Amino acid sequence: MKDKSINVLVLGLGLIGGSFAAALKAKRVCNEVAGFDRHRDSVDIAVETGLIDSPCYDLQEGVSRADVIMLAVPMLAMPAVLRQLLAVPLEDKVITDVGSCKGSLVESARQLFGEVPASLVPGHPIAGSEKSGVTAAQVDLFKGHKVILTPLPHTNAHAIGLVKSLWQQCGAHVDTMAVAHHDEVLALTSHLPHFLAFSLVDTLAGNRENQEIFRYAAGGFRDFTRIAGSDPTMWHDIALGNRDAVLQALDRFTEGLEGLRNAIINKDSQRMLGIFERASTARRHFTSLLERRAYMTTLSDSKTMNEVQQTFVAQPGGKVSGELRVPGDKSVSHRSIMLGALAEGETVVDGFLEGEDAMATLQAFRDMGVDIEGPHDGRVTIHGVGMHGLQQPPGPLYLGNAGTAMRLMSGLMAAQSFDVTLTGDTSLSGRPMNRVVKPLLEMGAAIETSEGGRPPLVIKGGQKLSGIHYDLPVASAQVQSCLLLAGLYAEGETSTVAPGIVRDHTNRMLSGFGYPVAVDGDRVSVCGGGKLTATKIDVPADISSAAFFMVAASIAEGSDLLLPHVGINPTRTGVLDILRLMGADISLSNEKLVGGEPVADIRVRYAPLKGIEIPEHLVPLAIDEFPVLFVAAACAGGETILRGAEELRVKESDRIQAMADGLQALGIDAEALPDGMIVKGGKPFAAGTVESHGDHRIAMAFAVASLQAQGVIRIKDCANVATSFPNFVRLASHVGLKLSVEGQDE
Repeated sequence: MKDKSINVLVLGLGLIGGSFAAALKAKRVCNEVAGFDRHRDSVDIAVETGLIDSPCYDLQEGVSRADVIMLAVPMLAMPAVLRQLLAVPLEDKVITDVGSCKGSLVESARQLFGEVPASLVPGHPIAGSEKSGVTAAQVDLFKGHKVILTPLPHTNAHAIGLVKSLWQQCGAHVDTMAVAHHDEVLALTSHLPHFLAFSLVDTLAGNRENQEIFRYAAGGFRDFTRIAGSDPTMWHDIALGNRDAVLQALDRFTEGLEGLRNAIINKDSQRMLGIFERASTARRHFTSLLERRAYMTTLSDSKTMNEVQQTFVAQPGGKVSGELRVPGDKSVSHRSIMLGALAEGETVVDGFLEGEDAMATLQAFRDMGVDIEGPHDGRVTIHGVGMHGLQQPPGPLYLGNAGTAMRLMSGLMAAQSFDVTLTGDTSLSGRPMNRVVKPLLEMGAAIETSEGGRPPLVIKGGQKLSGIHYDLPVASAQVQSCLLLAGLYAEGETSTVAPGIVRDHTNRMLSGFGYPVAVDGDRVSVCGGGKLTATKIDVPADISSAAFFMVAASIAEGSDLLLPHVGINPTRTGVLDILRLMGADISLSNEKLVGGEPVADIRVRYAPLKGIEIPEHLVPLAIDEFPVLFVAAACAGGETILRGAEELRVKESDRIQAMADGLQALGIDAEALPDGMIVKGGKPFAAGTVESHGDHRIAMAFAVASLQAQGVIRIKDCANVATSFPNFVRLASHVGLKLSVEGQDE
């Protein structure tokens, strides 16, 4: 919102105030940007360097001309500045600030004005530098950074909108937060690290060997202690202004440091490794979390989207050959973490999928106090805490894009003694969860959802669960698994009956951990009150990931590919059956059972495919593989018809519509049906650009299509491929696809 009738007065022309003024002046969004500072020289410098339009040497006169007053003075100076404003008519004037502590500002305003003015919009830019003063001001200091506004319930909506608009013109992303919550969060994320840096440097500077210490300090020391060069006066004011929250943060850190000290004293390797592993993976997880939030930003914020999007560029032609071990099965990887955490003893998992979805599950259990080592080259060691050993996490459990994790964990979390919130990225937050919430409520769980039964799921702990019998409306392994996991804690028997075949990974793994599971035809049941015993798990290669290369080898003339150690669980082999019905040359060898799961080496050689009507009994056995099966159908002679696959409409995307749109964009005759698709195949793909809609399986499917394309296929929005198939581009290129990544869209 540009309003050139607005006059802005910045009180305090240091780094933050000067940068705010400079950004507004550069954008030409205001009629006038004036500046006042108690040091007259700072005002003169701001004029000379072009940071402001006009100087202000008389505060009362400057305020009288201003529509917006920005308080950019030190925290302890705020009360004095507010007291000066008492003497000035403030009607129709908006006041805001940049202070790091909001509680002290609000309390000062309340004491001075009798009540906090409705025109006061407390704010805090999360940006800065170890430099200070007007000469450190930067016109782009806030570009791409967060600004937190903390309005009160009675704050004027127009004032909030105006302040938000000014910050957005500075290039900032604006969030809102309650005052107390802001001060608690900033005490931990900003104030505590600064005080630790000050204390560390001060401690070492007092050491008689300080010259040697600083001479040989490496990059890590320099990076961590850089912020100790920040303005001492400002941080003195912050320490006093946010005193209570800062002391709580210091107490929490002291407690953690004491725990590490004791582990070192006692040579407690497990505890030390637990601390280091949790910290290391949490750091990576937080980075992923922040990137995913940016990546899932609304389409209107195209600049942020483009900074993190990926586009696959697939050159036409080629063949696939050689040997390729695809990543571990995602379903088994999720469950290995969950059950290993609840088991008694040490569970070792080999072949763990190091994709974002499975890593989100791993991090969630670390957040609940489980010591987990790895993954190191696919090996994870889980030190189980037993059925009742999980601890309340410090905050919401962020599960990224992992729908399986959210649905299964909702069953486990419903039975815990503590409250927990399950949340995810924008894609996951749009997916329905009522199909697990409804039966859990029948068991006695207390769960709140967002509108439409969507995440976040707020689960209240301490509920007594009772076993139920539940007839699944549709065949769903996630719903069945959720209820079986809740049933481990429920009184009596929990049983389910599915109207078709569902994946039985949970049943098999529960048995592997020594927990009795009764299977009688379509009926699966458990009784509560048992225990899990640690075991060893060898995760098979994921047949869903292997499916992309099965299709690739089937459609590209001259291909001959071996896919070793692939899971061939009979509830997952629909893709093999469907491709064979289409005429694919697929053979299995070295079949065996590993940890209760059947595996085999799969060899695929090129063979001409023909269109078929896909038998409906195979649909649930191949539900995740249909995106790439649609590509196979496009390459097959004749017509392929799929029906009975309504579930594809509510996956990471509407996979029916997304694939139909993409096939049509590449010149293929594809008709979307309410529950499937009709594809008329037999001709090559045209060059073109397709949208994956952030769906990893759609992105990979169209990459495979390039083998039978006449020109380059560009696939947009591919960052989510890492959720299920890390290093897909590298491995695909290794066996013959001509695939690369564009860093960002144009």
